[in-house]
Amino acid sequence: MTDEVHIHTHGKAGHISLNRPKALHALTLDMCHAMSAALSRWESDDAVEIVLLDHAEGRGFCAGGDINVLRNSALNDGGVSGRAFFHDEYQLNHQMFEYAKPIVAFMDGITMGGGVGISQPAKYRVATENTRFAMPETGIGLFPDVGGGWYLSRLGGRLGQFLALTGARLDGAECLWAGLATHYLPSDKLAEAKARIVEHPDRVEGILAELSIAPPEARIADNADRIAKHFASDCLEDILASLEADDSEWAAKERETLATKSPQTCKVALRQLKESSYLTDFAANMTMEYRIASRVLLRPDFAEGVRAVIVDKTGDPKWNPATVREVKEELIDSIFAPLPADEEWKPL
Repeated sequence: MTDEVHIHTHGKAGHISLNRPKALHALTLDMCHAMSAALSRWESDDAVEIVLLDHAEGRGFCAGGDINVLRNSALNDGGVSGRAFFHDEYQLNHQMFEYAKPIVAFMDGITMGGGVGISQPAKYRVATENTRFAMPETGIGLFPDVGGGWYLSRLGGRLGQFLALTGARLDGAECLWAGLATHYLPSDKLAEAKARIVEHPDRVEGILAELSIAPPEARIADNADRIAKHFASDCLEDILASLEADDSEWAAKERETLATKSPQTCKVALRQLKESSYLTDFAANMTMEYRIASRVLLRPDFAEGVRAVIVDKTGDPKWNPATVREVKEELIDSIFAPLPADEEWKPL
């Protein structure tokens, strides 16, 4: 058992509370295993009717997976421990997606990367004024994984493609507007919500509805038409050309943002969302994402992106390939190709 995640039952509710405040509750392999084991136990326990997922303290719900561990794996063990992390984290994502009992995720803080992976499968996803939701992987040479292909490709108006490419951050009101959250509660009502759900798990919908408030205006709604227009293509060059042809301040800002991102990751993300949109099975999505993960982990952009953004904090990654034009289809094909049968991802 790890003290980085608190696992309890209260009455009829299972409660998982992430507890790595200094790392904004970023997931470690031990945390994934502890969560998975608890969910397995509770699934066959008739005394547990609902699962609550939150964080212990601080301003993060879950800022992702432990990126430094992944970078060390890429640099020092040929990706072996990194692939093991992705494999088991994705098993947890899939387990939650298929879970037989309702899960309530309280996204009261920074919800990025791996945090998206453990909140989006929940039936009830509660945003607050503290929610900051993003898939910022294009900035570190990774890709929007943990089921990102599935969730983002199913948002309307090309919003998912916009979020995947730009790493834009959404607040709680914007999450509700986009359908990434099911409810918007003020953070000072969360303790009451949890206490009441523990007492009456069968009344979870009524309790969350009763404590919900009208959110502030979703700022991204004002740009929805622009996003739908400029991010309409699955071809990165088309998106860049569309933004280039628009002389608005908004288009210039998005163009500048995309210029800082890994060209390889941007192309991977567009292919990933396109392919995921055709899939009918979440496990098939995770199989695809594991193929991508096992390869981009060892590509130059990942170690370099993490160095620039997280290790040295210089914000000056040198991408390789350096330009959009240099990212060839053959490279993208190789990233998506099947793995040897004994290395493919499998559900729990």
